[in-house]
Amino acid sequence: MAITSSAKKAHRASLKKRVFNIRRKNALTAATKAVKKSVVAGKPADAEKLLSEAFSAIDKAAKRGVIKANTAARKKSRLVASIRRAAAK
Repeated sequence: MAITSSAKKAHRASLKKRVFNIRRKNALTAATKAVKKSVVAGKPADAEKLLSEAFSAIDKAAKRGVIKANTAARKKSRLVASIRRAAAK
């Protein structure tokens, strides 16, 4: 447990940041799952519409450090690739 007052304050701040990070991570997973569900259901047009929301969630998570930049790029690339594969079928 934190002993100094500055360490206690830092701990309180980290607990607050944790809530925001979890919320951002949940938004990220929800948006990507929605796109993946549309692709699996065979609706690439619907997935295209949900793609901008997923990109936004991915970019926000990367911007705030929840995920790394390369991870964000990989996730976006794979989403687009899955939509293209579904549209080609």
